[in-house]
Amino acid sequence: MKAVGARLPRYDGVAHVTGRTVFVDDIRVPGTLWVKALRSPVHHAAITGLDTSAAEAMKGVHAVITSEDVPLLEYGHLSALGIPADEPLLAKDTVRYKGQPIAVVAAEDEETAMAAVEAIGLDLEEKPALFDVRKAFDADAPVVHQWGNWYPHFEAEMDRRQIRKGDIDRAFDQADVIVQGVYRPAAIEHVPVETQSCQVVPEANGRLTIYSCTQALYFSLGVVAAHLQVPLNRLKVVGGTVGGGFGGKVDTATETMCCLLAQKSGRPVRWRWTREEEFLCSSTRAPWHMEIADAVTNDGWILGRKMLTLHDSGAYARFSPYGLTKHSFHHTGAYTIPNLHFDGYVVFTNRVPTTAMRGFGVTSISFATETHVSRVAEVIGIDPWELRLKNANRIGDTSPNGITYTDPSTVPVVKALAGGMGAELAPGLEAMTPAMREGDLLPEHLVAQMGNPEDH
Repeated sequence: MKAVGARLPRYDGVAHVTGRTVFVDDIRVPGTLWVKALRSPVHHAAITGLDTSAAEAMKGVHAVITSEDVPLLEYGHLSALGIPADEPLLAKDTVRYKGQPIAVVAAEDEETAMAAVEAIGLDLEEKPALFDVRKAFDADAPVVHQWGNWYPHFEAEMDRRQIRKGDIDRAFDQADVIVQGVYRPAAIEHVPVETQSCQVVPEANGRLTIYSCTQALYFSLGVVAAHLQVPLNRLKVVGGTVGGGFGGKVDTATETMCCLLAQKSGRPVRWRWTREEEFLCSSTRAPWHMEIADAVTNDGWILGRKMLTLHDSGAYARFSPYGLTKHSFHHTGAYTIPNLHFDGYVVFTNRVPTTAMRGFGVTSISFATETHVSRVAEVIGIDPWELRLKNANRIGDTSPNGITYTDPSTVPVVKALAGGMGAELAPGLEAMTPAMREGDLLPEHLVAQMGNPEDH
């Protein structure tokens, strides 16, 4: 109990504030080559020509790699879970977002590497691009992905994440009011102080030592080994101090390409993204489009919710199916709604692929749910604290995917918030606890709809 509840100094605090913390970019290995990438200058195109011969012939250039040099071109972080991979490490036949890597160069210095990138011949046949998830389902929409414009590989090869609970039609028939809202949080760049960075050193015994700023060391180890088609014991990953990640450094953005260049050149290589690259090419929190319609009684009971979510995955799936799954399980927020109809789609566009960011999949729905609950309170003219407490998750209630709550915190949290804001609660609400619901707090029609909690 020396640590629990105690104010302890951070183990890395002094090094951080005195500038002595060692990050990946601080690693210095003699003979290290600089890495630069040829990236797509357009959002969507067919690659009709790629010629690296001039770059390879330049003095000071030690290695150039393209898709032809990758033993396993497509492998994703979720492949081990049986989720099919769709993103090539380096673009082969098409480019689907501006900044997508096509070829990567290792040279004696940064200037030579940049000049070599400029010397690569690239011919593109530009295609129409899609940027609005709402248009992805139109018959005349540009086709972004080999799977179509939305992800089709959920369980049983469904093309959406679907939740059905209770009798949604009955709930909407019994409602006094239908309250609708559309919520569209935009993409957010993580903006880590440390950009994507990697150092790879080929060892005399044939192993590769990878200094990485990854947030997910074992994820990255598995991904690199799969791309290279080598056993895990041929790689040593040194996870350095992460200079800001927030979810954005789970993508293994540089490691495999640096390994391929180190293998081809026989030299250590370093790739540090510029701030421009970080903004242009690193993944973001996804934009979301969420439509909510709630069936509500005049006295503040939410009987049912219909919801449609479009998750903008960008050009490839990456972690988006996982993010949408979390999103769907939380689409009622901190509230129990007995009747649900949810459809969620992972939609492909010609944006940079999106990825995890703090609260992946849940932050967006929390924003939408709380905004919508406040809107419901305004429409029916009820105190927003009362509305939240009436519908708060209680012991014995069930989540959208049927998990029974054993220790929900909604009631004490809402009461604490109300108290902190100086709001006065009615006596019945002030006395409320997370205990299992009883009939005195529920109108007859809601009791009838909810029935046995085990049924929901």
